[in-house]
Order: sequence, then C-alpha cells, then structure tokens
Amino acid sequence: MSHLRGWFGEICTRLGLWLRLPSRTYRQFHNVVVPTSNGTTQIDHLIVSTYGLFVIETKNMNGWIYGNEQDSQWTQKFPRASHRFQNPLKQNYRHLCCLEEHLRLPRTRMHSIIFFIGDAELKTPMPGNVLTHGLSSYIRRHREPLPSDQDVERIIAAIQELKRDRTLNHATHMASLADRHSSTTRCPKCGSDLIERQSKKGDHPGSTFLGCKSYPRCRFTRQLSQGL
Repeated sequence: MSHLRGWFGEICTRLGLWLRLPSRTYRQFHNVVVPTSNGTTQIDHLIVSTYGLFVIETKNMNGWIYGNEQDSQWTQKFPRASHRFQNPLKQNYRHLCCLEEHLRLPRTRMHSIIFFIGDAELKTPMPGNVLTHGLSSYIRRHREPLPSDQDVERIIAAIQELKRDRTLNHATHMASLADRHSSTTRCPKCGSDLIERQSKKGDHPGSTFLGCKSYPRCRFTRQLSQGL
C-alpha cells in the first residue's frame, strides 16, 4: 500500500512539473540512479536549466511533521501514533554530493528541494526549500544564471547516459543500499569511511567508538563493539 501511495505521489509530482515548467527552459528527469565511489544513490527528480540543477526529494506523507535542519531524524505524528524517518535535508545532501562527484558540478550550482506530497502539515519552522505546495513557483523564482549553456548540455547528456544504462535501476540501487548499511567500515548515511574516535564528553569520557569521517557534516556513530 505504501509503495502504491509513493508511486501515485511521484506521478502527481511529475504531472505538476510538466504542466507548469516550460520544457524548453527546464529539462526534467525522474528516478535517476547515480553511481558513486561508495555505491549508488537514487534521486526522485532532477530539473536542469540555465538557472541551476534542481534536486528534488519527494515525501508522500500525511500527519504533522516535526524536525529541524540539524536533526538526524524527523517525526511524523498522528493522533494515536508517531513515526521517525530520516531527515530528508540530509538525505538530499548526499544526493548533491553524489551529483557533484559524477557530474563535476559544484554544489553551489545546485538547488536542494524537499517536497511533501499529501496532507502533511509542517509543525516546526522549516528552511524555505522544504515545501508542501508551490513547487513549480519555487523553482521559477530562481532567476540567476548559474551554469553556462555548455554546462547545461553536458549535464543533460550525462544524465541521459545514466538513464540509458540498464544496470542502473531500482533493484541494483537497493542492493547497493543494503550493502552500505551492512558494512562495518562505511557510514550508512553518507557513505564516507567510519573511523575510530574517542569520546570527550558524556557518561563515558575516554571511551572509543566509530564515527563518520565527514563529521560534523554527518554525525553518524556506532558502538565499537558493534562494528567489529
């Protein structure tokens, strides 16, 4: 049921973008699997234009949404239940990093967007790029030319090549994701190396643990006994 709801949400997002963004200015790609040095990542929607590369992570959710930019997880609340889910801003940040690596395009030329589909209501202050409506309008507001025309054509060609590669599909991405999460040497959140660190504060100062090499950008930790 959740898979069907996600599929329906993706279709709604595509339809809204198709209707409101002129195709001559904004080239659209959907469900793009990008290979990286530490696995793959799958991106819901990419919009390529002279105004930058728009990287869109969609969430088809209902209920009240609580979270902030720095939290590792956000909360979805209903009257009788609540659920935790990965902070989509951090999730999309990995997408930007992977695109930077694969496309050789600086992240300063990308726009990260989180778009909630459904009846979700944001109950805490969110950054301006976290939306529940007005996706096309938000994209249109960015008018500063970023990549050159040559960059735009190069990026489009690179993404088209990814879409043509039949080995880059949802199944292979899920396998890559499972491998990354089961690894004892790679961070399951961002894919960076896990390194041994020493606690300076807390209940056990001086104790060792595994932490992400990308700290403080990524704050994933694992007890050392679980990683060996």
